Amino acid sequence: AGAMILEAGEGTGAIADHGVLAASPRSDGTHKDKLFVDGGPSTTGTVGHLRMEGREVFKHAVGMITDVIEATFAQAGISADDLDWFVPHQANKRIIDASAKKLGIAEQKVVVTVDLHGNTSAASVPLALSVAVADGRIKKGDLVLLEAMGGGFTWGAVLVRW
Repeated sequence: AGAMILEAGEGTGAIADHGVLAASPRSDGTHKDKLFVDGGPSTTGTVGHLRMEGREVFKHAVGMITDVIEATFAQAGISADDLDWFVPHQANKRIIDASAKKLGIAEQKVVVTVDLHGNTSAASVPLALSVAVADGRIKKGDLVLLEAMGGGFTWGAVLVRW
């Protein structure tokens, strides 16, 4: 698991100074049978298992991800060229590459850790963010786009000034 803790800090108070600049959460339950966990303690008394129709997920993922990112860019009044870093959900390299390419985000701006850790599900974005901060890629003042996608489908993007 992972989390990002936000706290008040010194700054000008301008929205572009630091913190969350834009966010675009989405969900669409019509895809509930394409990516889900079958049960769990509250429904079956057993450990649930991840169920996924991989081809169907891929077919929808790139379009959903790029649409929500474009909405986040529009909300913040920026373009892909303005980004310092893109920290995507680390489901697989094909989805990451296809999304970045469709959005025009340069490969060197994309944080990829799926090759190191695999798909860690909900922890993938905080884990990738932690790696990029720890190794010095992401620095104070950087414009960072975070994106995730999950069961049901649920997906979203958040733009932060680090």
